[in-house]
Amino acid sequence: MAVLKVKFTKTKRDKLAQILWILNWISVVSGIILFSLGLFLKIEIKKRNEVMAKGDINSVPNMLISVGVIACIINFLGGKICYDCSDANKFSRWKLVMLPYIVCTFCFTFCILVGALMCYTMRNELEESLYLGLRDAIKFYKDTDIPGRCFLKKTVDLLQIGFRCCGNNGFRDWFEIQWVSPRYLNMASKEVLDRLKSNVDGKFLVDGVPFSCCNPSSPRPCIQYQLTNNSAHYNYDFLTEELNIWMKGCREALLDYYTGIMRSIGIAALLIWLFELSVLIGVRYLQTAMKNVLLLGDLEGESDGWLLENSFVETAKYNINVIKNLGKANQISTVSDMNDPNINVQNTDCDKTNIATKSIPAAR
Repeated sequence: MAVLKVKFTKTKRDKLAQILWILNWISVVSGIILFSLGLFLKIEIKKRNEVMAKGDINSVPNMLISVGVIACIINFLGGKICYDCSDANKFSRWKLVMLPYIVCTFCFTFCILVGALMCYTMRNELEESLYLGLRDAIKFYKDTDIPGRCFLKKTVDLLQIGFRCCGNNGFRDWFEIQWVSPRYLNMASKEVLDRLKSNVDGKFLVDGVPFSCCNPSSPRPCIQYQLTNNSAHYNYDFLTEELNIWMKGCREALLDYYTGIMRSIGIAALLIWLFELSVLIGVRYLQTAMKNVLLLGDLEGESDGWLLENSFVETAKYNINVIKNLGKANQISTVSDMNDPNINVQNTDCDKTNIATKSIPAAR
């Protein structure tokens, strides 16, 4: 029994073909949108590539870019097919192509759905990448004279100013590393030498942060050094002071920024998936309706269209059997043997006469 069978007149078939032709061209535009969204996300990730560890964070934008390009090609071909389906004679050239086209398009729409879901499942990978990348960037903040690292100070400062954040998890991350370059340390100062000697690794650690952590909205001048020493500053309490420096860590700030972008892209991809799926359903109805018209032989008459020729269970069983028999192409099918009338049939003499076998006389 056919699933969701609908009867089509010639007028309905022509209108369906015209509507699908327009929708396929709209789908080409949606493919361009997917490509643009993937490219935008890729560029945004590349902008902060210095503070991200190497990983699979580019899988989502690459997926969207690829799906967008394929969408343009598939929907352009679908528009041509639907335009020709308004004429039964032109449909004949696409008759054998439409079913494989529908199967490929179904797989393609599934890829759009996967891309949309990946936008929501990428958060963990992105968080780990940001954590490791920011950790290394902060660690090498002081290396302004080393090639390959000299740009990190500027990168981290611009990041903290632009996203109003400080450190990786928070401003206390700066307390655990030496972020002041040795070239700016006065080695003749007893205080500097005492700090270097007091640390096991010989690092100059201070309870201070770079200037880029300062909050310009603070009513008082920024306090960068001796943040935990209340007696070093007038009318200051580091436990309650919140306006002096940024409290949020840059990992959290960047994660919120990229999560917002990916949620928007995910919603757009889901809407495009629903639209592509509806177009695919229409193409399936058009294909079955036109196929039945040719079988009936009356090009002006009515014909049935459906999503599946058999029920879901029968279709599933049929496809499972096809998959099971894919590797048995060189083997003899028992089902075909049972239905083959030429199997187990005794040979008969064509002359319909019994010829006695004569023995060959022995040589004398």
